[in-house]
Amino acid sequence: MTDHQEPVALPGLAAGLLREAREHPSRRAARTVASRTSQRATVIALAEGADLGKHDAPSAATLQVLSGRARLETADRTWELDTGDLLPIPPERHGLHAITDTVVLLTVALR
Repeated sequence: MTDHQEPVALPGLAAGLLREAREHPSRRAARTVASRTSQRATVIALAEGADLGKHDAPSAATLQVLSGRARLETADRTWELDTGDLLPIPPERHGLHAITDTVVLLTVALR
């Protein structure tokens, strides 16, 4: 478990992860910033054009765009998300595409 006693400076972390994503073959980088028994928060950076392919959704999660623009897609619906947008992730298979260089905060309920 990650038990931060100090705040996480998200802007600096986001910028660093985006630099890593641009250089990595997958065009992605991520870091878990908080993890407890019932919750996890992860910052994910996607270079422009990168994808997180279709995957199953956790029972409860939110996605907040810290910077950039992304598209979340399910079988029946598509959301275009901009900096500052927060979306409860639908409890179904979905994928995420970075329209521009994008950094998101994924918060997941583990129970």
